[in-house]
Amino acid sequence: MNATIVIYGSSTGTCEAIAEKIASKLGCEAVNVQDLTADIITNHQNLILGTSTWGAGELQDDWYDGLKTLQSSDLKGKTIAIFGCGDCATYSDTFVGGMGELYNGIKDSGAHFIGSVATDGYTFDDSEAVINGKFIGLPLDDINEDDKTDIRIETWLAQVSPNL
Repeated sequence: MNATIVIYGSSTGTCEAIAEKIASKLGCEAVNVQDLTADIITNHQNLILGTSTWGAGELQDDWYDGLKTLQSSDLKGKTIAIFGCGDCATYSDTFVGGMGELYNGIKDSGAHFIGSVATDGYTFDDSEAVINGKFIGLPLDDINEDDKTDIRIETWLAQVSPNL
């Protein structure tokens, strides 16, 4: 396995807890996006990026500077997987939109994206994170569907781990 790191932005702690769980299962470190540097990006081949979604499908606040750091770094040839936290009941029309914003900000970077997830089994009306009929990463609603979080993480990690 190449050097992997989980980078997350979290306002309430939910995304942080999920990032820590993913990092623990992969045997790697989880870093708050507030602490993201160009050196961290340079020193890791695999980046797992996690964001919560706020307002009308927006990135978690700390990710705006983090996204600039990613955009100013050489991501060509790196492997990136994305996960996002959202609320499919209250914000069903912008569910995990932050994931879509993150992806759109770096999709032309030359990185290889892995970990898309079928929309089957998810209840939502619309999402910027759905491209070609699939989520661009792992969507999680740990508020309304917390009973599905662990199995969704396990299934996703089984899919992405061989590519890290």
